[in-house]
Amino acid sequence: MLNREELKELYSKTNGPCVSLFMPVKKGEGAPAQNSIRFKNLLKEAEERLLDGGMRQAAVKELLEPAQKLLSDELSWRQAAGLAVYVSAGYFRNYQLAFEPEEMTVVANRFYLKPILRCLAANRQFYVLALSQNRVRLFDCTPQSIKEVDLELADIPLSLSEALKYDDPEKQLQAHSGPAAGAQIFHGHSVGDEAKINILRFFQMVDKGLKELLAGDKKPMVLAGVGFLLPIYREANSYPYLAEGSIEGNPDRMSAEEIHSKALAAVQPYFDRERIRAAEKFMQLAGTGLASADPQEVVPAACHGRVEVLFAPAGRRLCGKYDPGSNRVELYAHFTPGCEDLIDKAAVETAINKGTVYIVDREEIPGNTEIAAVFRY
Repeated sequence: MLNREELKELYSKTNGPCVSLFMPVKKGEGAPAQNSIRFKNLLKEAEERLLDGGMRQAAVKELLEPAQKLLSDELSWRQAAGLAVYVSAGYFRNYQLAFEPEEMTVVANRFYLKPILRCLAANRQFYVLALSQNRVRLFDCTPQSIKEVDLELADIPLSLSEALKYDDPEKQLQAHSGPAAGAQIFHGHSVGDEAKINILRFFQMVDKGLKELLAGDKKPMVLAGVGFLLPIYREANSYPYLAEGSIEGNPDRMSAEEIHSKALAAVQPYFDRERIRAAEKFMQLAGTGLASADPQEVVPAACHGRVEVLFAPAGRRLCGKYDPGSNRVELYAHFTPGCEDLIDKAAVETAINKGTVYIVDREEIPGNTEIAAVFRY
């Protein structure tokens, strides 16, 4: 899984040539053979460009050898929706993507990173809080992955019995599992009185522990649990980024993969709403100096950590040069030696400096512009 530190590492590779390969992975009958042929074509294109750039055949073969080995390991990436490969002298990385990138080969002085920023963008990371009276779990998720957070050292009760273990035994709530639904059946109590009070106390303790654990975090959090538990937790919750969507059902009976799949659907409206709000904010701030659609303003601002939100077109490249000494940008009609994709540069710099990057279709950029940025100051 791509993280910010690995993005920095990829971005720091400037001792070209750096080869970046992207390919959607097709599914269905005959797809494996077709995928192999298409990947061979990408490698062939990279080889031709390297030879045209003056490299010798033996050096090209050595450079591309790690990527060539992926052809014999096709089973490891067959289930992905897309593939991204980065290779330079003594360096190789590949990423299985949950989305289909545009198929392309890029050979330049640095890696082309914009296509994989969807793996990292802060607005695409989220938590899932899986709740039952017997078990509390927290998952840290991206669209491509789900990883359980270790709560053993956090000040969070991991079950109702643990939360109430110091209560007067005669007043402590007794429970056992129901035979069919998997929910708890409370002896002598309805969910409306003492049971609800104890569950609410339990969830307040969970919320207090999470408040300390997630202090300063802004990722949305999706709840998973049987129906009657969810509104009780929402009553206890103080985390400001709790998603409206949730997963109903006993999470103890769900695999991590099933939780992840259902959470993606539940959190998507939150992501969409945040993107729309960011676009509205750009339109409100346009012309005030706190937003810009001019690459000659946006690129330097991104490099100095001033960009809070960036909208960048998925399939567009903008050739030019940025001089950090003069803080000036030069634009060119065509790629020439020493040029770089300035949209890619702005997007990566924004991500590295903990801004939010939206890689979208051109028509989704606010103001129908080529690039759009909201500044922090």
